[in-house]
Amino acid sequence: MVMKRVLFFLAFVLIAAVFQSCEKEGEFDESLLYGKWRQGTLYYIYLSNHTGSTWDTADHVTEDEAQSFTWRLVKSELEQIHIMEMGGKVPKYYTVTELTATTLRYKDDYRSHTFSKVN
Repeated sequence: MVMKRVLFFLAFVLIAAVFQSCEKEGEFDESLLYGKWRQGTLYYIYLSNHTGSTWDTADHVTEDEAQSFTWRLVKSELEQIHIMEMGGKVPKYYTVTELTATTLRYKDDYRSHTFSKVN
């Protein structure tokens, strides 16, 4: 009888630990996203007011000519709404797979992107 209680207690603790670890998985601290990121010639800036800008120096576009966007990060889902010059908005959706003080990785339905923080 005592052994059954001990096994039941251990099983309960194990199940609770599994659910708790799953809860945290896929949640990222958005403050780590703030700043300038680079992947080759492509740059993104994420500001704390949920706005940002992007440009690609390979297209001869400078930071001053960058395209604006708004963004939000909920758990691992990163949404960017790009604001076009003519007033249109283009949404883009990504799943963040890694976000640290130096690395940003996310993917969409077609490919993965890896950025490094620029100081």
